[in-house]
Formats: sequence, C-alpha cells, structure tokens
Amino acid sequence: MTEKLIKNGRVITATDDYTADILVAGGIVKMIGLNIEVGGDVELIDAGGLLVLPGGVDVHTHLEAEVGAAKTVDTFESGTMAAAFGGTTTLVDFAQQPHGDSVIAGLDDWQARAAKACVDVGAHMIITTFNDQALVDMKSVLQNDGITSFKMFMAMPGVMMMDDAELYQIMRMTGENGGLSCVHAENGLLIDLLIKEAVAEGRNEILNHPRVHPPGTEGEAAHRAIQIAKLADSPLYVVHVSTQDAVNHIAEARHDGVPIYAETCPHYLFLTEDEYDNPDNEAAKYTMIPPLRSKEHQDALWRGLASDDLQVISTDHCPFCLTEQSWGLEHSKALGKDSFAQMPNGAPGVETRLPLIYDGGVRQGRLSLNRFVQLNSTTPAKLFGLFPRKGTIAVGSDADIVLFDPEEVWTIKASEHHSRVDYSLFEDRELTGRVKKVFLRGELIVDGQEWLGRAGGGQFIKRGNSGQV
Repeated sequence: MTEKLIKNGRVITATDDYTADILVAGGIVKMIGLNIEVGGDVELIDAGGLLVLPGGVDVHTHLEAEVGAAKTVDTFESGTMAAAFGGTTTLVDFAQQPHGDSVIAGLDDWQARAAKACVDVGAHMIITTFNDQALVDMKSVLQNDGITSFKMFMAMPGVMMMDDAELYQIMRMTGENGGLSCVHAENGLLIDLLIKEAVAEGRNEILNHPRVHPPGTEGEAAHRAIQIAKLADSPLYVVHVSTQDAVNHIAEARHDGVPIYAETCPHYLFLTEDEYDNPDNEAAKYTMIPPLRSKEHQDALWRGLASDDLQVISTDHCPFCLTEQSWGLEHSKALGKDSFAQMPNGAPGVETRLPLIYDGGVRQGRLSLNRFVQLNSTTPAKLFGLFPRKGTIAVGSDADIVLFDPEEVWTIKASEHHSRVDYSLFEDRELTGRVKKVFLRGELIVDGQEWLGRAGGGQFIKRGNSGQV
C-alpha cells in the first residue's frame, strides 16, 4: 500500500480541533504534525478547507437479516458500500440466534455472509431462545470470538421476547464476563394485545401503528430493564430510544452512577409521527419499532444528546423496499399491504447518518464538532470494544479517515444512493456538508461519487470488552 500524506486538513476528534498533516502507512496513522516532510514516493492528498474526521462507527445495522417472513434487502456488499459513501467505515451488525437453534449456528451463518463486507465489521448476537446451552455458548463467543455484546428483545412475544427472569440471567452472565447487555425496550405483552385488538376491530391502516406502540410502553420497559441490569450487576445499553420517558429513566440511573448507556437514531431526531397521516403507500416508509414520535419526544432526544444522557447516534439500518417489484416480495413492505400488523418494521439510513447529524446538529447549533465525533465514532467505538483502533485519529489507530466538506450543499435522492432499498426517509431534503473522500485502513474507497472499494475488502473485528465512557 502506498504511503499517503493528508495535508492541511482541520482534524476533529472527540476532544481536539486543530490543523495538521496526517501520514498514513501500513493501514494505520503513522504520524500527525505540521508540515510533515516526505519523499517523492508518498501520495499527497490536499485536505485544505475540509474537515478530517475519524471514520464513522455505526453499531446498529441489520444486513441480510430475517424478520419473520421478511428479509432486509441490503446484502453485506450493498449495505457496507452505502455505509462507506456515508462516511462510515465500521459497522457492528446483528448476528441472530435462529429461533429454537443455537447461538453458534447463528454466528456461523452471519460470518459466512459478512465475508463480503466492504468496510470493517463486528457482530452483536441477538438471543431469541433462552436455555442453559445458550448461556454456555454466549460465554464462549464472548470470551473467544470477540462477540462481547448481546441484544435481547422485551417485545415480540413468541418470536424474540425474553421474559424478565431470562433477561436477568443473560445480563448476569454478560456482566460477569465484561460484556455489554443491549435491550430493545418495549412492553411486548401489552403491545401484542393492542395489535390484536386493533386488527379485530378492523383498524388495519398504518396510522394505527404508533397507536399500538404508545410512548409509555417504551418508558416502562426501559425502566424495568434498568432495574434488572442493576440487580444483575451488568452494564446496559438501550437501543433506538425514542421517548422522553425513556430518556428520563436513563438520565436518573446515570446520575446515580449506574452504568447505563443509550442510543437514538436520525429518524427520531428529524421526523415525527405526522408521517403516519400520509396515505398508506407513503406512510409505509415509516413503519419501524419503536415508531416515530411527537415533537415533544424529539426535543427530549436532542436534550439527551447534549447532556450525555444519550451517548450514541446509530442508524438501525433495517431496509425493506416499498414495492415488491424492486427485489421481490420477501424484501418488501408489500407483505403488509392488507394490515400494518403484517408489515415488516424497519427503514434505511446507513448512508445519510453523518451528513444529517452534521447539518441538523452542528450547523443548527445543537452539537459541537467534538460532540458530533463523539456520538458518531468515538463513544460507540469505546462502548463496543473497538477503541482506540477505531473511532479516533491518533498515532497507531487504523487509518479510517473521512474528508468532509462542511460547506457543500446537496439534496438527498434515493436514486443516487448505493443501498438496494428503493426509497429514502429524507427524500429531497437539502443538506449542507458532504462526505468527499473515505479511507479504510489507509485505502481510498470513496472518492466523491466514485467507488474504489471492493466486496470482501472489510475485515472482521474481534471486539474487546466494553470500555467505560
């Protein structure tokens, strides 16, 4: 690999903001300084006028994932290519224990598919079936395979949901072995009842989707998960937080010194439940769980990001096409054409996270540049055992570097995206700030709108234990 010198850029990390040159060699950052002198065989890259950022770390994606009768449309190749164009160089995707099968079988299946990733990838493990063997296997993959976080659902009874006793036992084992427990916090039994009642009454339109996932079902579950984690002496990470109640419970626990962490997602920060008032063929874009919320909840999320009660912005990239004509019925929201209750829940987002948060967070004065890097790169890398290899620009770290133009104005168009999904949640939204070049371990993989990476160019990252932040 040719050595590279990135010159004259404004380097932004979680703590620093300075102008410097960065020498890249052997896939890592070799030197940082002013006016670094190099030989003629070193490739020079002028970053004047650009922000030099650590590659994004997205710790919540679902590539080639089975969700009931549906399957997400992005492959590891297409999804990680889209991530790269959005300035993300590391994903922590979700492997899943097949219901009724073993944890090991789920991990083996995930690793075979992930071999085509274009950026570096790690894995969480979703636990769907609890038994003694599952606990043994979880401990094994945590200690030996770099799978140091486990996700449990408090929703979707009969398919994914863990009861409180099962949550406690998983959290206890995870905490004892230095891992991080993750939960989807919704009251699954209550939501299941509300869905059945809506369908029985003939209320099948999508506008009923948020009504059967009321905010209180998330707040209650988040509070319960925190109490179980405290009893189990396990750190806890609450995924895709969308409500003020959940933020308040997380904040209270954190202020008491409990190791509780949480993420939110761009769609909760920029969209509201008003989208469900659209006709079903448009509202289908926004069926996800938890659903979009009101402006009141959205404002609470921004406050949580500013106060560090929320520490991460991830995407929950879980894409299904609007129509079956694109990639077939199993990859499509058309599975739910007769009822919202049958519609696959999930939405795309991996390609637009960084520019959206820059435009709506930094430029709107909600976030500093350092906080922007913390939320999108550094803190997720620390929490999920990737730091300091990932999530920062420092001597010895992987040369995962994004050159970002803070002034370029552009418009989001699904037709220009690199995901296989056929829509964007943010179609025609004008943004200021755009990814210009992306380096993965020193290799230029995105140059403007040109793709220079390759399927299989990513590496599997065997993660360490969770770091405190």
